[in-house]
Amino acid sequence: MALAIYRKYRPQKLSDILGQEDLVEILKNSARLERLSHAYLFYGPKGSGKTTTARIIAKIANCEKRQKDNKFKELGEPCNECGSCLGIDKGNSLDVIEIDAASNRGIDEIRNIKDGIRLSPTSSRYKVYIIDEAHQLTKDAFNALLKTLEEPPSHAILIMVTTESEKMPATIISRTQRFHFKRLPLISIKEKLKSIAQTEKIKISDEALEIIASFAGGSLRDAESLLDQITSLEIKTGSEKIEVKDVEKIIGQTRFLKISELAEFIIEENLSKALEHINKIDEGGYNMPQFNKELVHYLRKVLALKFSPDLENQFIKELTDKELKTIKEHAQSANPEKIISLIKSLIRAYGEMRYSPFTLAPMEVAIIENLKK
Repeated sequence: MALAIYRKYRPQKLSDILGQEDLVEILKNSARLERLSHAYLFYGPKGSGKTTTARIIAKIANCEKRQKDNKFKELGEPCNECGSCLGIDKGNSLDVIEIDAASNRGIDEIRNIKDGIRLSPTSSRYKVYIIDEAHQLTKDAFNALLKTLEEPPSHAILIMVTTESEKMPATIISRTQRFHFKRLPLISIKEKLKSIAQTEKIKISDEALEIIASFAGGSLRDAESLLDQITSLEIKTGSEKIEVKDVEKIIGQTRFLKISELAEFIIEENLSKALEHINKIDEGGYNMPQFNKELVHYLRKVLALKFSPDLENQFIKELTDKELKTIKEHAQSANPEKIISLIKSLIRAYGEMRYSPFTLAPMEVAIIENLKK
């Protein structure tokens, strides 16, 4: 079975981590000075490199070459060649334990960590625990973890990874070194995909890569998975290059188009067309609470550009040129008071839509209330 692109091109050293230069330098310096912390909290959006960085830290801590070669240690990187590094890469190291807190979130699992972490490593220098989706641990589990964080054994490193740091207890956070992973800019993801496409000899246009990068929403992993999926098109099209229209067939990249069309009707205050549009989307099986959320983000950008055109420099990191042009046009003609009122209504509607059997109704009411003459 062929290895998935996101796994094949997963970073193997800190220098390979994309878009996180500041924290990479801090971690490298910690490795050079043998000052790795006993507890880390890596938080940020999905696909930004948190779990991958945690595995690299595990390799650095246990790299056999670093322990023998002081000159190599100055690089602050793992060698990726010794038995310890290779074992961690293959996932068969007995001293690096990964736990998915989404499915192992109770106090019993944390007690197992407390008991296991006291034991010396089997064959490595450090025993490393990586807790993914750490915010999903229960209150009792967090309380059980506190004592371990306060008095960890010298041979243990605990790395917690989360996309929702606000759900982590302050008592846990204060006992860790915290690293915030940023959402990756569109241009960085596009360049990475372009490099992969060249290596894999995938014939795909720059515009198509830009669409994939945009759809991924700042997640390199999602972008790589999408590129992997789309490579099947090249088999069908033979020697032809994969273009934007081909990509849109696979990922249904009508999301931005549908939102921008609805925004057009809203800005024109065309209530009839706006209601007809969202009903067509609903009939197409789209997740309407998610669509409502994306509409709020769209209108937020419209409003922001209306009052602060300089924000264009920020939005270009996450939007294609075509998308940014459309939002700028809407910003010029939008009625700020109407948009502000509608955004407030849509935010309330989103909360209602998530738990209501009448999924579309709150969004319809929000639009009607704000567009009726």
